[in-house]
Amino acid sequence: MATIRNEYLGELRTRATHLKSGNSIITDAPVDNQGKGEAFSPSDLVATALGSCMLTLMGIAARTHEIEIEGTKLETTKVMGTDPRRIVRLDVSFTFPAGKSYSDKEKAILEKAAVTCPVYYSLDPAIEKDIQFNW
Repeated sequence: MATIRNEYLGELRTRATHLKSGNSIITDAPVDNQGKGEAFSPSDLVATALGSCMLTLMGIAARTHEIEIEGTKLETTKVMGTDPRRIVRLDVSFTFPAGKSYSDKEKAILEKAAVTCPVYYSLDPAIEKDIQFNW
């Protein structure tokens, strides 16, 4: 269980603090929704959570199966819809370290781990998810 404290700072900005560690993040409303766009928006954090969760689950699988994935990167593009304003699609693109080669079995292990992360399962099924693995 984790507890996060949020505080409204004014000007459409918030601070979220992870109580156990004391680490904080700032959010700001995006420019297209009356904000300054100077920090992650709350919906950006949803996209960020998905990418971080996928990489973490892949890391667990990699550790278990002795697969080297350090340096793996991903980019997540969030697409917003209107009426109501919401996330309608998340495009996730993984790029694995240059010079590494993975067997078909290793690829299957890592791909399965990515799409079985808790955030992936927690997102509304109506949110389209396009996941690309660039080996």
